[in-house]
Amino acid sequence: MADPILEVISLTKCFGAIAASDGLTFSVKRGTIHGLIGPNGAGKSTAIAQLSGELQSDTGRVRFDGQDVTRWPVDKRARSGLQRSYQITSLLPEFTAEDNVAMAIQSQQGHSFRFWDNARKDHSLRIPARKILERVGLSDFADSPVMDLAHGQQRQLELAMVLATAPSMLLLDEPMAGMGQSESLRMMELLRPLKGDVTMLLVEHDMDVVFALADMITVLVKGQVLITGAPDEIKNHPEVRRAYLGDY
Repeated sequence: MADPILEVISLTKCFGAIAASDGLTFSVKRGTIHGLIGPNGAGKSTAIAQLSGELQSDTGRVRFDGQDVTRWPVDKRARSGLQRSYQITSLLPEFTAEDNVAMAIQSQQGHSFRFWDNARKDHSLRIPARKILERVGLSDFADSPVMDLAHGQQRQLELAMVLATAPSMLLLDEPMAGMGQSESLRMMELLRPLKGDVTMLLVEHDMDVVFALADMITVLVKGQVLITGAPDEIKNHPEVRRAYLGDY
């Protein structure tokens, strides 16, 4: 069995009298896709924010890749290989797809963006940017301005930018948000082969996507873990079926 790359231990976050995360405990094995599901208000977004460092937890611990990162800020966690994507894309619309990925590579190298015109001629940025765009199926759109890309292509580009930072784990916050069926299928095809190289914690409302991709699934309810198990176990669990999955 793979060792856990992420360990969440009794993690709690309260807003006033409301416990958005209430003693969360689960682990994510290296090289897997781990689903995190639950209804609106279950605490998924809070948990992701705690894991990425955007929210500091009141109690509990987060261990990533053998290190206690509980009090680490966002940038330090990101540099260690723990990266997050967002429900809403944050791209530079007037720049090309390749420009956006090249800047993500440049940021990982610690360079300034002040001399971007010169950076456009920097092969150490452009060549890897092209390779990453090919990996997410956007090589034909490298020179296209982001504003001309379809929504699904913009989500693919966001994935490319995250991959450009060479993460060992991705916190994926609803990567299929706003996508049509064909776009969602395309994103699934891109994510599945990545899991051998990059561990993923996937927050997603589309249960078809979760069950198709996830090796393990954790179900949250009212800020607490209801159950963690394999997809078939989750799909057939009476409380999960009744509360979250409808006809599953």
